[in-house]
Amino acid sequence: MSGPLQGKVALVAGATRGAGRGIAVELGAAGATVYATGRSTRARRSEYDRPETIEDTADLVTAAGGQGIAVPVDHLDHRAVRALVDRIADEQGRLDLLVNDIWGGEKLFEWDTPLWEHDLDNGLRLLRLAVETHAVTSHYALPLLLRRPGGLVVEVTDGTADHNRDTYRVNFFYDLAKSSVLRMAFALGHELGPRGATAVALTPGWLRSELMLDGYGVREDNWRDALAKEPHFAISETPHYVGRAVAALAADPGVARFNGQSLSSGGLAPVYGFTDLDGSRPDAWRYLVEVQDAGKPADVSGYR
Repeated sequence: MSGPLQGKVALVAGATRGAGRGIAVELGAAGATVYATGRSTRARRSEYDRPETIEDTADLVTAAGGQGIAVPVDHLDHRAVRALVDRIADEQGRLDLLVNDIWGGEKLFEWDTPLWEHDLDNGLRLLRLAVETHAVTSHYALPLLLRRPGGLVVEVTDGTADHNRDTYRVNFFYDLAKSSVLRMAFALGHELGPRGATAVALTPGWLRSELMLDGYGVREDNWRDALAKEPHFAISETPHYVGRAVAALAADPGVARFNGQSLSSGGLAPVYGFTDLDGSRPDAWRYLVEVQDAGKPADVSGYR
């Protein structure tokens, strides 16, 4: 069986776990060939020291119906990124979709710690991992993407432009990193639009990533047990939800109408008609503003 992305080639940079893995798998479910990159492999783990690997992600892509190809890449290494793009060009002759989901900062930022008290080396490392990697990857990948009209770049971040403009996010370094990625999509939209391609920023909501589930001491099959500790977690979503958002954008011949914009999984769900795995449509960013940040009791009625 073929999907709407059959014959399309995607690069999901930062596909080891979380949103990146969910995006890669849903692109596979739509029939795409997906290059899944990251630093954690079956032979060697990154400093995260987590069990998830890019090979596992590639296998999930293939099992979903696409073709998953795992490539170990440190996206701060210019030569490695250039070699990755050269390989895609040699093997496929095209690149239709670039997803910049590289992050790697969970162990580097300190919650609610001001700049002058935060570990400077960790903060600067976070910015390199979260911002520089995206710029390096786009620099080398965009010439291939621009060979054919209709290419799409998705910059994955945390928070919409509206929300982050008025909300302090965690600390100086985290706030700067996530806001920078939003601005990247805006700038790329100006540069790609006249050349026949589209760039957008996309945020998931409260993501039930592997790290988030571990943090609450739950699994995907019993995630609601975490509501006793944090009732607002009821608005959370699986990584497949944002993955389905990317797949819908990539299959949309009119995606250019979103060029340069900030989008969310919850905001796109009613536009394209997709749901999360449980059939719901959580709209986390509206919920966060209208319920959680407003100090109201947890109640997801009308928000998923």
